[in-house]
Amino acid sequence: LHARYVLNLLHETRKHLKQLPNISHVSTCYSEEVTVCGDLHGQLDDLFLIFYKNGLPSPSKSYVFNGDFVDRGKQSLEILIILFTFLLIYPKEVHLNRGNHEDHMVNLRYGFCAGLGAMSRVHGKKILRMFHNVF
Repeated sequence: LHARYVLNLLHETRKHLKQLPNISHVSTCYSEEVTVCGDLHGQLDDLFLIFYKNGLPSPSKSYVFNGDFVDRGKQSLEILIILFTFLLIYPKEVHLNRGNHEDHMVNLRYGFCAGLGAMSRVHGKKILRMFHNVF
């Protein structure tokens, strides 16, 4: 995606997240299930496998992602774009909890900052600032 679209997605995600309470309550009934995932750490293949086995988020398929979306793996940006897009499309079915890797200092140490800088030299710093603002 062009940087302008990434920044727009981040802006809309931030606006949405600011409206939410600090604690999300997710309930199920007998006909529904919730898939709980954690620690993707930039491994896009893991996210694709989860969606392959459990289905994509939809009004009938809820997900809770328990943080640590980024760092270590090489596809942190792609994971965040996918998760933020699903969050905006299905705000009642997709829930994102911040992990300890959604932190600027941890991102510096484990690679998210360097990965973004290498990916988008022109807009990398602006995109990174916006990600940290969303986190």
